[in-house]
Parts: sequence; structure tokens; C-alpha cells
Amino acid sequence: MECLGYYNGEYGELDKMRIPMNDRVCFFGDGVYDAAYSRNYKIFALDEHVDRFFNSARLLDIRVPVGKEELKAELSDMLSKCDCGNNFVYWQATRGTQIRSHAYEEDTRANLWITIKPCDIVDMREKIKLITAEDTRFLHCNIKTLNLIPSVMASQAAKRAGAHETVFHRGATVTECAHSNIHILKDGALITHPTDCHILAGVARAHLIAMCGKLGVKVCEIPFSVEEMRNADEVIVTSAGSLCLQACEIDGKEIGGKDEETVKTLQKALLTEFKEQTE
Repeated sequence: MECLGYYNGEYGELDKMRIPMNDRVCFFGDGVYDAAYSRNYKIFALDEHVDRFFNSARLLDIRVPVGKEELKAELSDMLSKCDCGNNFVYWQATRGTQIRSHAYEEDTRANLWITIKPCDIVDMREKIKLITAEDTRFLHCNIKTLNLIPSVMASQAAKRAGAHETVFHRGATVTECAHSNIHILKDGALITHPTDCHILAGVARAHLIAMCGKLGVKVCEIPFSVEEMRNADEVIVTSAGSLCLQACEIDGKEIGGKDEETVKTLQKALLTEFKEQTE
């Protein structure tokens, strides 16, 4: 099968899968998710993504119906049923199935979803355009929840503007993007917002930081401003499918282009790591 769906042990072609209307996701978006990319039927950084998924569930008191090893085995088994080995692999746990009520039953067992579709990671040779927007999301951005309306609207705004991503900022401080982490290079150092409640602790972000350590690039986990971003030597965006993208424009104005050698070195190293772990 090309696009595969799974719901509580049942699976089939994605567009033919059905869920009960009383799944709490339908009323409240009550759930958590994670996602990764596969190559040659191997999921990159699977342990890290699964650990983050279970942490998100713990923070929202969602009882995932399987353990970590069971989930990894289920994801791998589902992946083996696909026609293609290069895929976007997505999974979520919704709190459960109940008649609509804001409060939930404490012993509710979560519903497990998996979707898989053919997809490759983004070509890092392409530079991207960004726009900015005030960050009006709630203060639980460290939890990968299904409540993504602000990110949906911000992503649509970027699309309408002919841009790749929207950069969120709280006042003057940059936090993250609609579905990515953002970082800057300045005077040879990588600067990235610390992992607090304002940003998601991205797996690709962690790999970028680790790679900087291996290559001798200084890392500063401190907040930076919109103005500092505009005047940075380079602006970098990372996510599971965009390992290390270089930005060339923000709000219609050219930025970066002052430390391309470091960006290219990081991109090459991260792509090599991805390929080596998915051989």
C-alpha cells in the first residue's frame, strides 16, 4: 500500500480508515503526536521521537495503550507494509472515546493512530523565505499536542506570502516557527532559544546542537530578538524533514549570506548522519 492508516490495531488504506465520532480528538483535539522520516524502511532518530511522544503524553495525563518498545515495533511493522521505503511516519494518541464532556474519565485508555505516506526529507540546497508573526499560542509549546490552530493559520499565511515558514515572536523575542525550530549564526556561534515552555524541544534541533559540538561550533542556548535575527550572519530552520535549511529572506527583505561555509558544513554533516542511520 502507498498511504497507510492504523487505528487501535486495525489498518488499511488511509482514505478508507474510519474513527468513532466520540473520539475526544473530534471535540477537543485532545491528544499528542510525533512524527519522523524513514529511508530504506528505517525511521531516523526513532528512539528520540518515541521518548518525546511519551513525555508529551505524560504531561497531559494521557495513557498510551502500548509501551515504547511495542510502539516502535508497531511503527516498523506498519512501515514494512508500504510500497515505498522513504516515508513521513506520523503517530498520535488521543485521550480516548467518550460522550462529549470537558472533564474525562481517569481510567480512559488512549486511542493509537498511525499514518504513513511517501515523502523524502527537504532538499537543503534550496534557501527559504520566512515571514514573522506575534506568538499568541498558549504556554505549553513544549508539549507536542494536537491543538495546532495557531500554527495552521501561520502556515497558511506563509503560503499566501510565498514563504516557507512563519517565525513566531513574543514581543521582541523570537521563539520558534509554525512547525520548525529556528536558530541564528552570529560571529561563528549558533544561537538558539532555550528549551522552555515557549518552544518544542525539536529532535532535529538536538541533532544540530550535537553536530555543532562535533564540528567545534560554539552553541549558545539563549533567547534572541527579531532584530538580532534580521542582522544575523545566517538564519537556520530545522525540523524532522528539514534537517538544516538556510533562510535568505524575512518579511520580504534579504538576510544572511555571511557564513555560508558553516551552514554548508553543517548541512553536509547532518545529511551524512541521516543517511548512515538509515542505510
